[in-house]
Amino acid sequence: MGILNVTPNSFFDGGEYLDIDRAIQRAHQMVSEGADIIDIGGESTKPGSESVSIDVEIQRTIPIIKILSQELSVPISIDTSNPEVMEAAVTSGASFINDINALQTKDALKVASSLKVPICLMHMQGTPKTMQMNPYYHNVVEEIKSFFLERINTCTQYGISHEYLILDPGFGFGKNVTHNLLLLKYLNSICSIGFPVLVGISRKSFIGALLDDPLENRLYGGVSLAALAIWEGAKIIRTHDVRATKQILTLYDKVMKVNNERE
Repeated sequence: MGILNVTPNSFFDGGEYLDIDRAIQRAHQMVSEGADIIDIGGESTKPGSESVSIDVEIQRTIPIIKILSQELSVPISIDTSNPEVMEAAVTSGASFINDINALQTKDALKVASSLKVPICLMHMQGTPKTMQMNPYYHNVVEEIKSFFLERINTCTQYGISHEYLILDPGFGFGKNVTHNLLLLKYLNSICSIGFPVLVGISRKSFIGALLDDPLENRLYGGVSLAALAIWEGAKIIRTHDVRATKQILTLYDKVMKVNNERE
């Protein structure tokens, strides 16, 4: 899943793709590099960020979705928690919803149920503005598993088929460095719930904290953890670095599928 942030303040590429032509070009580039999904977001959710209005989010994302849905051969995802944006995006050609709030926004469950497209439910402790203010868990893995089981049950009650649900443990969203490491070490426990798991760790601050490196130097750390996530059972990697991530996932796949016969 290639990330396309059409925002002025996203933590890695904020401001780079506000221009529609540049955003379209970037989406085509990511597909050429191997992206299977393009995830478009019109609101920054980095730690400490403020929310934007629904109108602003729609103005930033919908024109791009309309164009890319006609030009690309891969699915387009809308990265939003607002049901109005979800509906506008799917009506305009998106076929995937990526919600950091796991359909907890008012009316999101009802709207998502009516749209009948795959939905990624992400775990977040707090809100983007508050989530990194001393996050705390008794047992981060078990608490996130319990959260997902509750959300899956609620989605079922609203008529959302299990085949549409994808889970994202939310690396960096209300987690400190240790929480992130534990989630990755025991990611197979999240995968054991029985739904596809999406992992977004590209360029994140906990990688910088562990390696003492700035954003521009976190490529190798991010793709290394992506490979580990796939080993643990993740099915989708959300990344800024499509070409590098595609290479490590392709090689991983080749190793896993090779047979034991001599050539």
